[in-house]
Parts: sequence; structure tokens; C-alpha cells
Amino acid sequence: METAKSLQPARSAFSNKKSKFRIVFEQRYLFLMSLPFVVWLLVFNYLPLWGWTMAFQKFKPGRSFSEQEWVGFDNFVMLFQDPMFYLVLRNTLAMSFMGLIAGYTVPILFAILLNELRWMLFKRVMQTVSYLPHFVSWVVAAGIITKMLSSDGGIVNEVLVSLHIIDQPIQFMSQGKWFWAIVTLSDLWKEMGWNSIIFLAAIAGIDPELYEAAKVDGAGRFRRIWHITLPGIRSTLMVMLILSIGWLTSIGFEKQFLLGNALVQDYSQVLDLYVLNYGINLGRYSYGTAIGIFNSFVAITLLLISNRIFKRWTNESVI
Repeated sequence: METAKSLQPARSAFSNKKSKFRIVFEQRYLFLMSLPFVVWLLVFNYLPLWGWTMAFQKFKPGRSFSEQEWVGFDNFVMLFQDPMFYLVLRNTLAMSFMGLIAGYTVPILFAILLNELRWMLFKRVMQTVSYLPHFVSWVVAAGIITKMLSSDGGIVNEVLVSLHIIDQPIQFMSQGKWFWAIVTLSDLWKEMGWNSIIFLAAIAGIDPELYEAAKVDGAGRFRRIWHITLPGIRSTLMVMLILSIGWLTSIGFEKQFLLGNALVQDYSQVLDLYVLNYGINLGRYSYGTAIGIFNSFVAITLLLISNRIFKRWTNESVI
């Protein structure tokens, strides 16, 4: 009896392994379908991490890996001693937080408003119109925004002057104090409709019977939104917020590069643009790599901290 009992765990482990192999064999075509995406992930996301070694070298193109001069953390020391780096970091964080507040809350409100529309034709038209700017290149979008804000015939200045809000046109694109707001509103206009899709999908998953029961109990529209819609999409809200915080320092450079100019350079420089101008363009590949590593480290740190905080408060997590 004792021998039989001792063999039971071994048999159960063997049967579990056998069942796993059977599942893998039965779903072999699904695994084969996912194989190209796994290869793509490895080639474009993990293999390039080998290039991070350049941050610890005085990299010279044309030399083999063994011929490169190793300098340790000198590039990072140089980075933290550069006053321009802190100016760029300020601009990045400022535009990131402004974009997070506007680009996270407004799509939620927009999705809720669309969900409350009862005229389906108007609802579909609004959805389509709001999605269209996402597919417009930033080159075209920047041209449209620059023309609208122009002091010479720009529609924004024309409206403000005609309403007697201002006496003379404002040169929006040449004043640094306006640049962060222009970038934030431009990004909001371009991505609001697209970012609302996931919230609309989450709202569509709420049981309609909850709204019917709330109506029977006499709950008004705002009560139904507050007590049914928002709690129903809470998990989606938390996950999207955590992911958005993780991307705070990775806001790209297209908007800043296309909307910026020499007059607003102190407000338009961001980390990615700093890498381009003071790293790649000057042939300082090791320095540019060090900036990229710092950017990734900050993003991972913010993601882990925000995930831990929200997991403790709401039991929602992305990791």
C-alpha cells in the first residue's frame, strides 16, 4: 500500500505532462500561426538590446566589437552633467503629464457621450469623423495646425479678433509659453477618437439589463453613468492608466519636431529629439544610446511603481 501511495504523485506528474503534450499537439496549428509574431518580437524587440553595449563604449563605426574602447559609465556621467539634458527632461515630463491628463480623460468622456447617443446614424457619423485625424500624417497635421494658428489669416486669430477677445493677432507658433498647450491640444484632436475605441468596446460589454433595472428604480442618465458605466469599465480604465504612465517619457518627437522652430527650442526639445540632435546627428552613437537606456529605465520604473500602487488600491494589475 505504501509503495502504491508513493507512486501516485509520480504517475499524476507523468499524466499531467502527457496531457500538456497532447494539448500542444492538438493546437499545433495555432502555435505555428503565432510563430511569425514570436520571431518578429525577437528580431525587432530583443535582439536590438545587444546594441545597448554601445552606451559603455566609445563606439567607432567600422570597428569590430572586440576593437571598441570600453569607457564604463562615462557616457552616463556626461549625460547627467549636461544642463541641456535637464531642460529636455523638463519639457518631456511637462508635455507627457499634460498629454496624460488630456489624452486619458477626454477619450473616456467622449466614449461615454457617444454611448449615450440614441440616434444611431448621428452616432456612427461622429465616430467616423473622430477617427479620421488618426490616419492623417503628422506632417499634414502640423501644416494644418500651423496654418490655423498663423497670425496672418489664421482662423483662430480671426475668430478671436472678431469676438473682440484680443485686439491684434497672437503669434502662437513663436512663443514658447504656448508650445506645450499647442502640442497637447493637437495630439488630443488627432488621437481622441482612436483612443476612445477601447473604452467604447468596454462599455459595450456591460449588461444592458443593469441599465434597465436602474431605469425602473428611477435612476437618471447621470446616475446610470456614475453607478453602472464607470464601475463597469473600471478594470479597463486602470489598465490603460497604468500603461499610459509607463509611456510618460516615450512621447516621440514628430509633433515637437514639426511644430517647433528656433524661437521655441527651449520648450520643444524632448528626449527623443535630444537623441537625434545631440547623439546621432553629431556621430555620438554611444551618448545617444545612453540617453535611450535612461529613457527605458525611467519608463520601466514608472510602470512598476504605478502597477504596484494601483494593485494595492484596486487589485487591478497589468503585470
